[in-house]
Amino acid sequence: MKDGVNGVALAVFIFFFLAVTVMGFLASRWRRSDNEHTLDEWGLGGRSFGTWVTWFLLGGDLYTAYTFVAVPAAIYAAGAAGFFAVPYTILVYPLIFTFLPRLWSVSHKHGYVTTSDFVRGRFGSKGLSLAVAVTGILATMPYIALQLVGIQAVLDVMGVGGGEDTNWFVKDLPLLIAFGVLAAYTYSSGLRAPALIAFVKDTLIYIVIAVAIIYIPIKLGGFDEIFAKASEAYSQPNPATGAPRGALVPGEAGQWTYATLALGSALALFMYPHSITATLSSRSREVIRRNTTILPLYSLMLGLLALLGFMAIAAGIKVDNGQLAIPQLFETMFPDWFAGVAFAAIGIGALVPAAIMSIAAANLFTRNIYKDFIKPDATPAQETKVSKLVSLLVKVGALVFVLTMDKTVAINFQLLGGIWILQTFPALVGGLFTRWFHRWALLAGWAVGMVYGTVAAYGVASPTQAHFGGSSKEIPGIGEIGYIGLTAIVLNVIVTVVMTFVLRAVKAPEGVDETSAEDYTADAGDAGVQVELPPATAGSSH
Repeated sequence: MKDGVNGVALAVFIFFFLAVTVMGFLASRWRRSDNEHTLDEWGLGGRSFGTWVTWFLLGGDLYTAYTFVAVPAAIYAAGAAGFFAVPYTILVYPLIFTFLPRLWSVSHKHGYVTTSDFVRGRFGSKGLSLAVAVTGILATMPYIALQLVGIQAVLDVMGVGGGEDTNWFVKDLPLLIAFGVLAAYTYSSGLRAPALIAFVKDTLIYIVIAVAIIYIPIKLGGFDEIFAKASEAYSQPNPATGAPRGALVPGEAGQWTYATLALGSALALFMYPHSITATLSSRSREVIRRNTTILPLYSLMLGLLALLGFMAIAAGIKVDNGQLAIPQLFETMFPDWFAGVAFAAIGIGALVPAAIMSIAAANLFTRNIYKDFIKPDATPAQETKVSKLVSLLVKVGALVFVLTMDKTVAINFQLLGGIWILQTFPALVGGLFTRWFHRWALLAGWAVGMVYGTVAAYGVASPTQAHFGGSSKEIPGIGEIGYIGLTAIVLNVIVTVVMTFVLRAVKAPEGVDETSAEDYTADAGDAGVQVELPPATAGSSH
């Protein structure tokens, strides 16, 4: 690490940060409608985004600072096991092609803003809706924290904030400033801000990856040399465990872990509130279908990005905190000015999803806690005001989360959230295709999955953590080590199916389904659609 502050890289970083800050505030004027004080406008961008805006928004939403920092860091630390993120992003797109258009249609028809809105309408259960909402908020908090970890890693490598012995306020001041700016333009512009900034974010990321995948291997002697050095490094014993550090190819003992983690993560990805928020912002069902076919382009980028973990080893990068490995690689290998571009890509790659996540969590609270249980007669303007305020509180919570917990295992923040959010899969995806599941059975299955997943994850230790040290544990009845989230959802489904049979046998009240079969295939122009596009955007071209 270079001594002191890297002035050139910092200047470039500040330039891009200021540019996207200005864009964030100007976004409030982009596609402005006559009535801005509704959740459709502030929280969903007027439901008016076309194919390319949605593609950049979803890409900015799903490929985050986690992508840039934590995935290569996992490979840097443990080898090819960190590649689980690549197959799961390939598995997810055929999966969402089957259900996202149905969710968009029924949400558009009934004015649903959140997944909990749909669950309440489908099963006639505020209790189940509340469970989905609380789970979404709970799972989103560590995900936002992960984005702040990405920003903090970049600031640390640039030398901003001082060393570990520096006063905590001075050390964390740059992160607090970045957080304050993010909070301000999200409050002002809503979903339009990250939608506009996503163009800059994705452009920077593609440029940095294209340069890194060519330039760094040339400087390191080619990929043969990179893999040889990585293999040698992985064979060295880990001082904490005595076992080899990792492997270029997962061993037989780790294959269940790898496969279950990839499958479980694929099932969980579009259960997250921010994924659904970006989806529902699009203007038509066809936009969603097209996006499921072109989003895999990001998976190609992710595969190349993951290779940076091997490059960091070959370049001799030594860091105590694995999250610093890739930022440190960029500073070591790139000229200072381009290192600044790379740091800006990571920083903006954190701001975009953090904004969307905070909006999504705020919408869940407003629609499914505040309106359902606190103020049922809330007006659209009151809903919007509450959602704006809660979006600030969510960011504060994430900031406290990241400033008080161990950041060296940032990836486990997101994996723990994945265990939780996966438990909403039966209610959401199941509900899109069948009304057979009983609402109380779904609630019981959710509770079992949440309790098992949380307790099992709490019991996982690592060399640096006594609890929540990972997301894999022995699968009961099989004996193999697998992803806790997948085991939890299997238990969830078993309980849901058994309880449904029991509750139907005793003729327990089912609740009222406010949807109809044709709602799930409706498009924006179909008669009877209750949510109309604002006049300023209804006929525009995107």
